[in-house]
Amino acid sequence: MPVPYSEAIDEACTQARDKAATLRAPLRYGALAALAGAYVGVAVVLLASTAGPLASASSPATKLVQGTVFGIALTLVVFAGAELFTGNNMVMFIGWLRGGVSGSSAVLVNVASLIGNFVGSLAFAAIVQASGVLAAHAPGKPAPGNGMITTLVTNKMAEGDGQLFWRAVLCNMLVCLGLWMATRTRSDGAKLAVLFWVLLAFVASGFEHSVANMTIFCLAIFDHTAHWSDLWHNLLLTVPGNVIGGALVVGLPYAFSTRSRRAVTVPAGAPAPAAELEPVLA
Repeated sequence: MPVPYSEAIDEACTQARDKAATLRAPLRYGALAALAGAYVGVAVVLLASTAGPLASASSPATKLVQGTVFGIALTLVVFAGAELFTGNNMVMFIGWLRGGVSGSSAVLVNVASLIGNFVGSLAFAAIVQASGVLAAHAPGKPAPGNGMITTLVTNKMAEGDGQLFWRAVLCNMLVCLGLWMATRTRSDGAKLAVLFWVLLAFVASGFEHSVANMTIFCLAIFDHTAHWSDLWHNLLLTVPGNVIGGALVVGLPYAFSTRSRRAVTVPAGAPAPAAELEPVLA
């Protein structure tokens, strides 16, 4: 049985307060945000390493494999613990709407996590580039890992501005739905399952995640197949789209769908009311 909406909302408010409190120690918060950027980078490199050879062979399973392996990103963020900008879009918005944090705190946490995610993505991409892992290839053949990164960046740069924006909205709608569903279960197995499915959906569908794009573009920049201006243009559209997808598409309806459950007087000897299992609709 999923956790009632009202309890999940209360937990989101608690998370928002905790994040705002952690931000009072900027170095500590920055370290957690940088880790999230690196964790998403791990998924990007895994995607390129596993799906690159399939793409080189024109396999129809390429997108399916991309989506299947990318679940490691949110798995690391949720279970290892880190501050991911896209998840904060929903949590901090709910916390602000329900009075758990101030509007300024919500904005500061989102800005700090975005900056920290970029630092972590950049550092991780630099380490991967130095390792040469994506440049590995068979004699006489191109490197499939770098080839996948080049293909991803080329496709992203070919997308129109409106396409980038709306794909970013759809992406963070799914990411935040995964985090919301994970909040509504106490089972680690169920958390893993919901995170896996939403990541499969957004990656295989070709939606745009701003933090993943940081690593993808940084890898391409280090490989001289993209420029910094390409990254800034992408983020200029995908960051607002991710905010809307997480805060307005997911956070807003759930924040207003419930309120704290009314106290119910139960006569002596009577069974507990069924309302314990469901939230009271606002």
